[in-house]
Amino acid sequence: MSKPTHADAELLLHLYEVRRDPELRRARQWFLTEFKPTGWQEIKSRYLSHSEEDRWFRMTTSYWEMVATLVNRGALHAELFFDHTGEDIVTWERCKSWVPEARADIRPTYLYQFERLVSEHQAFRKRTIAAFQKNGKPSEANSQKPRASRRAAAAKR
Repeated sequence: MSKPTHADAELLLHLYEVRRDPELRRARQWFLTEFKPTGWQEIKSRYLSHSEEDRWFRMTTSYWEMVATLVNRGALHAELFFDHTGEDIVTWERCKSWVPEARADIRPTYLYQFERLVSEHQAFRKRTIAAFQKNGKPSEANSQKPRASRRAAAAKR
């Protein structure tokens, strides 16, 4: 995978700022702590009702679908994103049981990018953990050398 760029870092920082928006922060907190539906039908009847919870549900799921699309389409360096967070995985765990019903009801691609992002993120973690267990440190593919070491290597060339 290519090296993250300054633009990747700027986008990641911008997404972090978006996450800090008080309303989105409350929505994410609610989604991860209070939102405990038994299935898609309950979500439709109880939460998708033009209430505050409806707004929080839509804010949280659409935020992660948007971020996933940026990562999956290459607009944001995947490993840079994966190194930074795990909230996507935790949030997906809250969704995965009812998403098949939602897809049957709404559209087959509902939260598809989000699911794909989490799958890639989990694979990245598995590779990183395996490399760490084998070498006692993350593999070179999953970590960058310190800036001083890169400068020293470049000076030798």
